[in-house]
Amino acid sequence: MELKEIKHIHFTGIKGIAMTSLALCAQDLGIKITGTDTSELFVTDEILKERNIKWEVGFQSEFDIKPDLLITTGAHNGLNNPEVIKAKDKKVPVMTQGEALSFFSKDRVLISVCGVGGKTTVSSMVAFLLDKNKLNPSYAIGVGKIFPLGYGGKYTQGSKYFVCEADEFAVSPGVDDRPKFALLKPNIVVVTNIEHDHPDIYPTIKETKKAYLDFINRIPEDGLLVINIDNKNSREILSKINVKNIITYGYSNDADWKILEDQTQNQLNKVVFLDSQNVKHTVNLKVPGDYNAMNTIASLIVSQFVGIDINKAINSISEFEGTQRRFQKIGLSKSNNLIYDDYAHHPEEIKKLLKAAKSWFPDKKIIGIFQPHTYSRTEALFEDFIKCFIGFDKLLLMDIYASAREKDNHSISSLLLSKEISKLMHNVYYSGSHENTIDTINKLDIRDSVIFTIGAGNIFYLDKDLLKI
Repeated sequence: MELKEIKHIHFTGIKGIAMTSLALCAQDLGIKITGTDTSELFVTDEILKERNIKWEVGFQSEFDIKPDLLITTGAHNGLNNPEVIKAKDKKVPVMTQGEALSFFSKDRVLISVCGVGGKTTVSSMVAFLLDKNKLNPSYAIGVGKIFPLGYGGKYTQGSKYFVCEADEFAVSPGVDDRPKFALLKPNIVVVTNIEHDHPDIYPTIKETKKAYLDFINRIPEDGLLVINIDNKNSREILSKINVKNIITYGYSNDADWKILEDQTQNQLNKVVFLDSQNVKHTVNLKVPGDYNAMNTIASLIVSQFVGIDINKAINSISEFEGTQRRFQKIGLSKSNNLIYDDYAHHPEEIKKLLKAAKSWFPDKKIIGIFQPHTYSRTEALFEDFIKCFIGFDKLLLMDIYASAREKDNHSISSLLLSKEISKLMHNVYYSGSHENTIDTINKLDIRDSVIFTIGAGNIFYLDKDLLKI
C-alpha cells in the first residue's frame, strides 16, 4: 500500500494527541477522514473542529463503513477494540498509530526525538527551525499547537524532512508490547533524557535503557545521534552505542555543545553556549528554564546538521514561543492571578517546571494543582513524587487520572500521596474532584500567586474555571 493511493482513513481514537497529528497529515494529502472516540473532552476537540474533521462518539462493533485504512490508538483496547476487530473481518487494512507514523514518514529523512520530557518541545523547535528556514518539513508531533508555527501535524508534498516524536510506549499494550519507536527508521535521533517511565511496560530502568539503545542503534552510518550527556542514564549507555556520528550536549564540561550559562531576566531566557568548534554564541529565548536551554541546543545541533547556518538558526529560535500545555500562559484570572498549564507528569519534569516557574516569576508565590497520571506510574515513582513538589508555596492534589489502558488500583491514591507530601512541606491539600479543587482554591489566600495546572490527564478542564476566580 502506498500513501498516495489512499482515499479514506478511519481513525479509531482520533482525539488522542498523536492520532490527531496524523489525521492532520492525512487531511493535508486530501484524504477523507472519519473517526470515533469517547465523549470525554480532549485538548484536540477544538483543533479537529477548526479543521472541520468530524468524529462519532463511541466505538461501533457493527462498523458499517469500509475505509482504505483504519488507524487505531493504543488506548481503548488498541487492537482489541471492537471497531478494529470488525474492520479486520471486513478485510480493511489496520495499522496502529506507531505503524502509521512509520508509514507516513517512510522515504523521508526522519528526524525523531525521544526521551522522558522534552521530546515534544525539541520536535516542535526542530520543525519550527526547518520551516522558518524554508526547508518545508512534514511533521507529526504530539501537541495541539506550536506557537507560532500552528498545529502539531502537517504533511508537505515533496518535502525532504519528516519530524516526529519517538515514543517508547507500547504499540498496543497487552497485544504488541514492542516500543512504538522500534517501528521507525530514523536518520537523526535526539535523546533528551532517559528515565524510568511506563512501569507497566518497563519494570525497571534496565529494560528502559535497552529499548532506547536498540532504537538508537538503528541510526544509519550517514545519520546523527544528538544526546544529552548530563543525564545519568544517557551517559551510561554511550559506550554501547554503535553510531558513527554522535554529538553530545549539556552543561557538562565534556559536552560537545556546552551551555556556559543561562539567565532569566524580564521573562527572557538568555543562554550562552559553545558549539563543537568552541565558538561562543548567545540566544535569547521566550521560553523559560534550563531544560528549554537544553532543548534549544539540541534543536540547533540538528538544524546545523541539515545545513542551516547557525546564526540564522539562533535568530529563528528566538521567535519560538512554546507549545500548548508546556508552560502555557492561559490568562489572568479575575483575582489578578496568572494561570499557566503544563503537561509535566514525571517527578523530574515537575522539579524542572518548579525551578523555571520560580525564575520566571521571582516575586510571585507558585501554586501547583497536580493530577497524577496513571496508577502504575504513581505507584512505581511514589517516593519520587513525594519529594518533587518541595518548593511550591501551595499544592493541591486531584484524584489520579487513570489511563484508558489500565484498571483502578485502590492501593494507591492522591489522598495517600498528599499525606506523605505533607510530612515534608506545608499547605498541601487533597482536593480530589474538579469541583472540589475549585472550591478549595476559592478558600485559600492566593494573593500574588501564579497558579499552575500540572499533569498529562484532563486537568486542563480547570483552566476556564480558574480564570473566573
